[in-house]
Amino acid sequence: MDCFSPNDRSIIMSRIKGRDTKIEVLLRRFLFSLGYRFRKNDKRYPGHPDIILPKYRVAVYVNGCFWHGHDCALNRGVKSNVEFWNEKIEKNKARDERNHEAMMALGFRVIVVWECAIRLSRDVPSFLLSFEEEIREGRNGYVEFPIINSSSDCS
Repeated sequence: MDCFSPNDRSIIMSRIKGRDTKIEVLLRRFLFSLGYRFRKNDKRYPGHPDIILPKYRVAVYVNGCFWHGHDCALNRGVKSNVEFWNEKIEKNKARDERNHEAMMALGFRVIVVWECAIRLSRDVPSFLLSFEEEIREGRNGYVEFPIINSSSDCS
């Protein structure tokens, strides 16, 4: 049972940001400081990538672990309305996969940065450097950035 009334829950959920999250802003500031120029949430591309670097043909999606169903320590799941949330998260995952495939079909490399990659990282500067290296030199069509340290809870 939810401890909030439906109206209070609606107000709380309406305040959850879909763009310009702390992690997105951190990544954009880092990239801009290195001289990268990018677009954010460009509606011309499938899934409106959070960061798009046209010169490098790279699309970056920053995913919240709960909203996109990542199996990690940050995603504790839900306790109420389980059927609704499980269905919603599965639809999000299917939509993400379609968008990533569409971006790769357009010739872009797709980089997915999971929320836990930053929030649980013990070494954010190393993470940022490996992220930048992937943009500059990466060869794969699809790369995910979970936690770098193998000793952490997140995989």
